[in-house]
Amino acid sequence: MQPISYKHHRFPADVIRQVVWLYFRFTLSYRDVEDLQAQRGIEVSYETIRCWTLKFGRLFAHNLRRSRAADLAGEHRAENSHLAIRRRERKQQKVRIAGLGPAVPIQPSGSFASAVRSGLSQ
Repeated sequence: MQPISYKHHRFPADVIRQVVWLYFRFTLSYRDVEDLQAQRGIEVSYETIRCWTLKFGRLFAHNLRRSRAADLAGEHRAENSHLAIRRRERKQQKVRIAGLGPAVPIQPSGSFASAVRSGLSQ
């Protein structure tokens, strides 16, 4: 994540972040955001808001995309695990239909699988 520098700006970073967030999140006009900030006691012009959205909007979006990509990096494996299970079930079904294999489904090795096998063999 790329750090965003707020140096050489008159307003604190929290005000800039909130103004840019308001503009993009609620699709308000610059003057609407200016009015909202005026109600909070912060005098900022619509032209300043426009400059901030042009300067910081792209950086915020870039950082959000990168942080979401990092959060979701391992999830694709978990989401696609059902595909391997379906492939195995289809293979077992084909074997049963052809009459070539056992009627008991083939289980992967492990303690759970052995417990299932022992329960099926009884």
